[in-house]
Amino acid sequence: MEVILIFFVAHWYLSLFFQTFFLHRYAAHKAFTMSKRTEKVFFVLTWIFQGSNYLSPYGYGVMHRMHHAFADTEDDPHSPKYDETIWNMMWKTKTIYSAISNKQMIPDKRFTEGVPQWEAFDKFARSWPSRIFWGLLYTSVFVIFATNWWIWALLPVMFLMSPIHGAIINWFAHKYGYRNFEVRDTSRNFLPVDFLMMGESYHNNHHKNGGRANFGGIRWHEIDPTYQVIKLLDKLKVIKLVRKEIHMDQVQKAKAA
Repeated sequence: MEVILIFFVAHWYLSLFFQTFFLHRYAAHKAFTMSKRTEKVFFVLTWIFQGSNYLSPYGYGVMHRMHHAFADTEDDPHSPKYDETIWNMMWKTKTIYSAISNKQMIPDKRFTEGVPQWEAFDKFARSWPSRIFWGLLYTSVFVIFATNWWIWALLPVMFLMSPIHGAIINWFAHKYGYRNFEVRDTSRNFLPVDFLMMGESYHNNHHKNGGRANFGGIRWHEIDPTYQVIKLLDKLKVIKLVRKEIHMDQVQKAKAA
């Protein structure tokens, strides 16, 4: 059982890291830069660690830019304000994401410009043979190491981990939590200490300063784990951090609130 729990937790955080680091902060927001060769390495690493949940950096990046442009309006790809349940929102998100990834929807140029594309690899990584391969791998680990019947409840979560990560932020971080900044949408900081979502839950901070690599750092307890990795990769010259910090008067105003 211990092996399954370690496997599950590792998959949760590694899948989440590549979603927030590569798909979100890089593909959608260009908070840092990297060479084309390094970009391809991260495409492959995203496929390995997201596995059956692999999300196209192009599809995710374009859709997320649309979310920021149309946040909590009828054109938002995912908003609790216009979806009655989290399931409705997730299905709408999936539909729009698939249409963008399959080039069935042609968004405005402002949403597509600079978003990384590797069409041949994306086609392979999003294919059913790829998803089935990873699904069989996960199932094999459970067959070998599961010693209690209830542990099998974690398996479908592993199959759907990336959508679950997205749903947590896109639903709960627009309904619950606190706000450092008054913005035109309903974004909130879902967790005061983000032990669960690697900085993604500082959603209000992010909506105030979308291009900023550090989602935390406004209040003393807002430590963004992903940003710590980004700083290390910047020092190692794997990536080049784009310095987009907020004005200190904004920080002081938020801390005094």
